[in-house]
Amino acid sequence: MQIYSKRVKRMTDDMDSKACEIPGTDWHFRVEPSPRWVRVKFGGETIVDSKRAVLAFEAGRFPVYYFPQEDVRMDLLVASDNQTVCSHKGTASYWSIKVGDNISENAAWSYLIPKPVAQDIKGYISFYWSKTDAWFEEETEVFVHARDPYWRVDAIPSSRHVQALVGGEVVADSHRPVLVFETGLVTRYYLPFEDINQDVLLPSETETHCPYKGIANYYSVKIGDELFEDIIWTYKDPLPAVQEIKGLLCFYSERIDALYIDGEKWELPETKSLPYKKIE
Repeated sequence: MQIYSKRVKRMTDDMDSKACEIPGTDWHFRVEPSPRWVRVKFGGETIVDSKRAVLAFEAGRFPVYYFPQEDVRMDLLVASDNQTVCSHKGTASYWSIKVGDNISENAAWSYLIPKPVAQDIKGYISFYWSKTDAWFEEETEVFVHARDPYWRVDAIPSSRHVQALVGGEVVADSHRPVLVFETGLVTRYYLPFEDINQDVLLPSETETHCPYKGIANYYSVKIGDELFEDIIWTYKDPLPAVQEIKGLLCFYSERIDALYIDGEKWELPETKSLPYKKIE
């Protein structure tokens, strides 16, 4: 899904960002300064502490933070022989992180001599999210990838009538859902625990992370002898922007018999994308 290829140009674009496009293709590369204080941790050390980060937007990819070398603990990075080549940005050089006995190989990269379209990240370093321990924007931990400042997530209480059918049984019936409207994704319906048949719920060990909502825990549903694994998730301690869904349960609508909203069966729009469960 190419999220950024349809970005609406803002009045301030020419003042605070730079964008490059390849004529005749959908590819483009855009860099914007970020006003957020970003820190990256590994092995008990803060390896990045920056208030001068930039966000790079590339067609078909999630946004990526790049940091000035001066804001990176270069004394904890060990140059690697690894290199990769991007036909648009150039050749990337890599570093491993070494903190005591803790080593994360090829965790950081930089385009030392970038191609013309990527000159705005020259002298900047980026890190693989999954090869570090934790990322923070201000005092809030952020998961999976950098959050897109143009991506919206609205959690809105509602009085719609929501019913969930699993294994031929109505396992949830609620008139007090919280609806989550998230850019590019289907609407999700979060229900109070009390409005779900708790006798069929089995806690799962599955845990996933969302950069916009936080850490999700899962439930399976058992109807008779049939087990429906990980078809419900909940955010016990969601990120500040979506506190309305705290402790509420959401059904994986695509994986149950049916979800009815005000008596109408929920259908997955062909133009919508499903949420991911994990990104490496």
